[in-house]
Amino acid sequence: MKLLYSIHKYDVFMFTWLLNVRIHGTLTTFSRYLSKTGDGQLYIIIAGLLYWYEGFESPFLQAVLLAFLIERPIYFVLKNGLKRNRPQAALKNFRSIITPSDKFSFPSGHTSAAFMMATLLSFYFPLFMIPLYCWAALVGFSRVILGVHFPTDILVGVILGISTALFSLGQFAI
Repeated sequence: MKLLYSIHKYDVFMFTWLLNVRIHGTLTTFSRYLSKTGDGQLYIIIAGLLYWYEGFESPFLQAVLLAFLIERPIYFVLKNGLKRNRPQAALKNFRSIITPSDKFSFPSGHTSAAFMMATLLSFYFPLFMIPLYCWAALVGFSRVILGVHFPTDILVGVILGISTALFSLGQFAI
């Protein structure tokens, strides 16, 4: 229990520090846009384009579908099983910049999905690996700046996203 308290204390410290940096106002506007890129519409477009161009036989499309079929239930069980409060509910006198779609924060679904897609896309388009992972990292960072996640929510989202992508690539990649 002491370890969890120490982690939470560190999380609150990092969260508060990030929200108090001088450029927070500028980051807020940018973060709103970045966060929206991880809402899910982009992933549906990618899957639709893959289906249109390659059909269901596409190993890439199959890897994407399997990854989401694994990642979303794990994410849902963790989020609703651990029930970690979002910063607004956990910290006195704090208001997040946006209203999150659900009550709990751990892990970050936006971050998980972004890193999962960055990993999958990087496998098939290695030239874009660095920009894809930068985008995914910025999606996660934006969730902290917007006040809806603690840093460890993001960290676990990264781990979940990359691991489910690697597993699905191992099943379908040629």
